[in-house]
Amino acid sequence: MPYPTHSRLTTTRLGCMRDQRMLFNQVELSVLPGAALVIEGRNGSGKTTLLRSLCGLHSPEEGEVLWCGNSILNDPSAFHASLAYTGHRNGIKPQLSCVENLRFSGTASADLCNSDIDSVLNTVELDGYGSQLARRLSAGQQRRLALARLLLARAQLWILDEPFTALNKNGIALFERLAEDHLDAGGMLVMSSHHPMTLNPDRTTRFNLDT
Repeated sequence: MPYPTHSRLTTTRLGCMRDQRMLFNQVELSVLPGAALVIEGRNGSGKTTLLRSLCGLHSPEEGEVLWCGNSILNDPSAFHASLAYTGHRNGIKPQLSCVENLRFSGTASADLCNSDIDSVLNTVELDGYGSQLARRLSAGQQRRLALARLLLARAQLWILDEPFTALNKNGIALFERLAEDHLDAGGMLVMSSHHPMTLNPDRTTRFNLDT
């Protein structure tokens, strides 16, 4: 699905602390439709804190996060309707089946139908696993189920913390294809990763918190 072309995620002089220590400050970022931003840095540099700040899950000590030119605090419901976030954890319920996780995840639209679920399970190579309990999936399969939640959310802005966690070579290639398709449709991607990527460099910007 095509997304709005006027969307823009920006930060102004963003600064965050942890344990009374300033992790980073004066961070200025900008992401437009069709573009990806990869956050890099050593362990403890603040990558997760930055991503959570961009989602509105962490309050920065300095600066602000803007969506379409307005603070995300002004209308958080509108911002979150455009956002899909996946952290280190997959956010799935082990006692539920794959279909139940997707239907009750809270990220899917109200008009979700069975064909939508079947389609995304096929896309992430989990076709035939719909009735399988999530706790019986391998770690890589659970991560792909989390990616399926992204697709169902139909959100323009993806913010992902280490999305390659537990994925093998084929799983990484699958994610990269999904990310490229998302960007082709005018989607936006902000992510952290320790793994090398093959996203189109012409629309990928890297920001290193160590510099």
